Amino acid sequence: MKRSTAEVTKAQARHLRGLGHHLEPVVQVGKDGVTEGLVKATARALLDHELIKVRVGGEAPDDRHATSEALAAQTSALLVQVLGRTALLYKRHPKKPKLELPVEAKKRAKPAP
Repeated sequence: MKRSTAEVTKAQARHLRGLGHHLEPVVQVGKDGVTEGLVKATARALLDHELIKVRVGGEAPDDRHATSEALAAQTSALLVQVLGRTALLYKRHPKKPKLELPVEAKKRAKPAP
């Protein structure tokens, strides 16, 4: 898992993967690869949904991992997972977040003897 501008904990990433399991891809990378239009469409989808699946087609010019990382970097999103030819991207909405990420519980301090 590659981290981008947004940092999440392992528990939060696991939570996002669970939420993304049932999602359908809303963006598809085709033979032209990561273009300006694709970046704009992905940024808009992230603004609308916060968590999206991206399908990297077999005809895409670059490796699926490189394509996913490039798309995440250009949209300032977090690349949560690449599974097969599907990437899961997350970007928190700047004003009205829809997804609630779990807060890591603080480790309990052992009482002094």
